[in-house]
Amino acid sequence: MRNVLIMMALAVSACTSTAQTQFTKGPSVNGWRGAQNNGSYPDKGLFNQWPAEGPHKIFEVEDAGKGYSSAQVVGDRIYLTGLNDQEDKEMLSCYRLDGTKVYSVEYGNRWTGSYPEVRTTPTYSDGNIYVISGMGEVVCIKAEDGKIVWSVNGGEKYSRSTGMWGTSECPLVYDDKVIYTPCGNQTTMVALNKFTGDEVWKTRALNNKSGYVSPILIEYKGKRQIISSSALTVFGVNPETGEIEWTFDDWGPKHYGNSSRFDNIATNSPLYRDGKIFFCHGYDINGFQLQLADDLKSVTCVWRTETLDTHHGGYVLVGDNIYGSNWINNNAGNWCCIDWNTGKTNYETAWQGKGKGSIITADGKLYCYDERRGMVGLVKAAPDAFNVVSEFRIVKGSGPYWAHPTIADGILYVRHAGAFYAYKIK
Repeated sequence: MRNVLIMMALAVSACTSTAQTQFTKGPSVNGWRGAQNNGSYPDKGLFNQWPAEGPHKIFEVEDAGKGYSSAQVVGDRIYLTGLNDQEDKEMLSCYRLDGTKVYSVEYGNRWTGSYPEVRTTPTYSDGNIYVISGMGEVVCIKAEDGKIVWSVNGGEKYSRSTGMWGTSECPLVYDDKVIYTPCGNQTTMVALNKFTGDEVWKTRALNNKSGYVSPILIEYKGKRQIISSSALTVFGVNPETGEIEWTFDDWGPKHYGNSSRFDNIATNSPLYRDGKIFFCHGYDINGFQLQLADDLKSVTCVWRTETLDTHHGGYVLVGDNIYGSNWINNNAGNWCCIDWNTGKTNYETAWQGKGKGSIITADGKLYCYDERRGMVGLVKAAPDAFNVVSEFRIVKGSGPYWAHPTIADGILYVRHAGAFYAYKIK
């Protein structure tokens, strides 16, 4: 029955060419923060050092529109979201690898509250691009020409409940499903058919506001699970049925329900390896490693860290060490390395003259993007010290430098509001 539904959906929506008969099963490899959604990219042979002025710039464009989202590179095309010229709609732009724009298409409404810039990084699957607007519209766009295949006003349909910064989710796409996390009192997470937008399942409600987290799909002991977080609860969902299989909200004495004045501003996707999950929320809520039970029905807390409580720049796992920046206040933070197995702090140090920021990794190197001044730093991934080998500055664009960089085929893509750059790093 499932295959029949998929084939019917293909005939109606023309999501891919009629000659295509095989479709992606499992998660898309073109999603948020790389193929594993963990900020790690497979490129090898990357430069160990850059010239003083930075690596060779392939292109620079200033028409990407304001946004904090990252680039998605698929074949010879680059996809990036941003606000339109009037700054009242969100748009998807498609570029060639030389920076030439192929098309732009408006797909949804921007968040109307604090920081209205676009957040959603596009996910590519089977010839289509999937995005989620700041107002909770889930949209499927034909990658080739930018035509909208379907759009579901998920925020309205599921009575979403958000915090001050609206919906900031990048869609998880796997099998024939697209995941959206509206939260609220009707449901927590929903799966839509990626060909039609029809509802496949929805979870029970946790009666939380949504976080700003993009969910991940993991596999353990032959079973799969979606892991994400609302504002107050980390949870695991059965990806076939939508059953919430476990929750975690043991934040300790600084939890806002006890003494902290902060709601949990959950922004970072978890890290996962071998049945263990790491996440942190910033604002002194700190970091946690959880161990999944063999049946994926419960978790136990393995260790907690007060060193690494990343604000919204993500973190990466290289070997047995987690790297990222922490939160001192909204304008400051140090760069840290902690041991994956024990939670022990290896280092916590300032990047001289810079602040906290986002981080990705490839080829045993860290690529750090300072959110205060726009410095891009090349750092060797080593647990003994945070040593910046090379750095250069992004000077165009406006506002904070919050977009996470991307690496594809030896090219580093960096974005600051409407300014978008590509650098040769191999």
